Order: sequence, then structure tokens, then C-alpha cells
Amino acid sequence: MSFMTLAASRRTVACAFALLALGGCAGTAPQYYSLADAAAVTAPAATSGAAAFYIDLAPVAMPERFARPQLVVRQKGANEGPAVDILEQHRWSSSFESELRDALASGVAMRLGAVDATRSGRPAGQPGVRIAVQLRQFDAIEGSRVDAAFSWTLRPGNDQPTRACQLTLSEPAAAPGIDALARSAQRVTSRLADAVARSIGTPPGLTSGACPA
Repeated sequence: MSFMTLAASRRTVACAFALLALGGCAGTAPQYYSLADAAAVTAPAATSGAAAFYIDLAPVAMPERFARPQLVVRQKGANEGPAVDILEQHRWSSSFESELRDALASGVAMRLGAVDATRSGRPAGQPGVRIAVQLRQFDAIEGSRVDAAFSWTLRPGNDQPTRACQLTLSEPAAAPGIDALARSAQRVTSRLADAVARSIGTPPGLTSGACPA
């Protein structure tokens, strides 16, 4: 066998292995997760004849490293270090900032019996509040917990003053693995929705709400 024939044969074998590897990767479907279910609760019954109250949640501000569909986690024991893993095979059902915004908006609206105008906008002259949330920390530590910190502002559509609140949360992972970590993130979202709703007040109105202690 000539040198050129041997080289060509080796290239063919290498290409075959590469195709097999690609085929193996393509055959592994990503696992998708949602934050919405844990934030959803039964809405309070609306008062007969009461005017609709609208909430409008601005896009959630967050560090760029989280603004992706892949879950971003730290290995247990590495939470003090800078290294994180971006999990291609474990993803939110949309980019994380959109997933968090949708889950939080629907959760707050349900808790208040309000109308979620996050996508459509609040009609002119209708009572409501504009909510702006910032994610300041979100450490998902595999096999351990999710630590998160948020701040938010409430801007009513009347002459009431703007309110600013903040909250730090930690939710343990009930079991090893990414599924348990995703459920911890869901519980963080649910607790955040509770806190934002309480800061607005029930019935909706900033005069009856308060920031978390």
C-alpha cells in the first residue's frame, strides 16, 4: 500500500469516527425545565364590580452569563470559586431572563387577582403598577442549593411614591442531580412572587403593601 493510499485510509477512518460521535450527540435530546408551575397559584376571587388592576413587569435585569437557555451551575464545593458549568443538555424552556419574567409576572398577577399586562401593556388610565426586577445573585450549586438575591422597584400609575425592595433567598436541593436543582429554582421563583405581591398589597394598592422584613 502506498503512503498516499495509507494516509487516505486513515482520513476515512477518522471521518467515520467523527460522524459517529456527532450522531451520538445529536441523538441525546436536551432536558427542558420551566419556572412557571411553582409560581402559579389559584387567583383570589375578583370583587364584583371592582375595577381591574394591572401589573406590568419590565424585562428582568441580570448578569449576561445567566441570559441564556442553558442552566448555569457550580459543582458542590466550588461555590466560592469563579468556575461555572454551562449545561448544554439541561435548558430552560426559553432564555432564562424570559423564563423568569414570564413565571414571575403570572405568579404575581394570580396572587393579586390582577391582570398581567406584561406583554400587552397597561391601558391608559387603568390602575396598576410597573415592576422592575434585578437579579443580583443566582448560584445554583449541584447537589446542594440555590442561593439568589433580587431587588425590585414598584412604580404606580398615580401620585404614590415609588417603592424599592430587596430579598435574599436560599432553597436546598432535595436530592442530587439537575432535576432537583431546577425544582429549587422554581421554589425561589415562587417565594419571589409571594414577596413582590405582598410589597404591592392585597387588595392591590401600594398603601397596603410592604417590602420583606
